[in-house]
Amino acid sequence: MEEIERRAERVLERVPDYVWDGVTLPVPVEHIADSCFGLLVCEMEYLRIAPGAPVLDEGQDFSGLLLPDRREIWLNAHETRDWPGRRRFTIGHELGHWCMHREGGEAIYCRSGQVDDEPERPERPLPEREADAFAAALLMPPALMQREYERDRGFGRLCGVFNVSAKAMGRRLHAVIPRQG
Repeated sequence: MEEIERRAERVLERVPDYVWDGVTLPVPVEHIADSCFGLLVCEMEYLRIAPGAPVLDEGQDFSGLLLPDRREIWLNAHETRDWPGRRRFTIGHELGHWCMHREGGEAIYCRSGQVDDEPERPERPLPEREADAFAAALLMPPALMQREYERDRGFGRLCGVFNVSAKAMGRRLHAVIPRQG
């Protein structure tokens, strides 16, 4: 996963100053997807009816999808309304697929169960875990995590400053901040 951290870091280093100054939070992931990669971010009520989506069982849907040949990231509008912090993470996740897994131009679909934080879920495929790691590194860069953690360790404040869910922040804190004796 260190290589994924470096990939996200390289992406952030190449973001022009007019998109992001490298220090102001939260990281503008949607503007980065648009301005730096030319990816349009769209929302749809039910992604299972998106162009080329595989058939799902009744009641299942997708959290997000990447259509590389169309240069589009699609988000599940229901999820983005119900869990606002997840919207940014899903954009980062799909951007991770763009940076690491888009060869062949085939659509990449992320089922709701593959991007959510349920502890009972089975281990997800490696590309999904890699895209999650990329999103976390992009939205919560280590140096900025350290800076904000030293400023004020309030967990709720950190979630708000980075505009991420509590589960995403909890995982990232454990990954980035050294444990204190």
